Amino acid sequence: MAEKYGSHERAALFVLLLADDEINNRDLKDRHGITLSKDGREKLNKARLLDTDTDKRPYVHRITEAGRAWCEQALTEIEPPPRPNPLVRAGFELLRFFARYAQEHKIPLAAVIGTVPGLESLIRKAYRDLSDRPGEHVRLAQLRPKLNGADKDEVDQMLVEMLKTGLVDLAPDSDRRGLTDADRAAAIRIGMEDKHFVAIEES
Repeated sequence: MAEKYGSHERAALFVLLLADDEINNRDLKDRHGITLSKDGREKLNKARLLDTDTDKRPYVHRITEAGRAWCEQALTEIEPPPRPNPLVRAGFELLRFFARYAQEHKIPLAAVIGTVPGLESLIRKAYRDLSDRPGEHVRLAQLRPKLNGADKDEVDQMLVEMLKTGLVDLAPDSDRRGLTDADRAAAIRIGMEDKHFVAIEES
């Protein structure tokens, strides 16, 4: 099964499985060294292992349930690259062992990896659900309830980290009289100013 696809196609599926979130072409290449060619992408799309949103630029990919199942089987058969050093070979042997153990005991990979996405992924997904387009300002009072009960301080810390990328903006509401109690409670304090809106550009 694993031999059916090239190394970059297989790597893309494994990375998307681990991320449990959408990843675009640029991030696949810049963060993971994966170049998903047009032929490779279409092969995975045709096999229904990968969903690709080609209306966005760069293209955005998400693994399917069939893709997850493919990964579970492929990991039981995976082989190291040619001429691996002893540590790499041992690592692949361990990976196959654990994958086979999980399969034999009917333990889904999701139970091992964890099905709850990271906090940044939760924030980005909630933002996409609330916004009509990237870069649109969304009220923090609307966003916070969609974060699965995440602690406010932890969310604030993550927003500050995301702000450093230059792709995230936090802004105050200029209409202070129109602020609700929910707006005030959801605000994040940056310096001497409360911010009530978040905007996220696509990476």
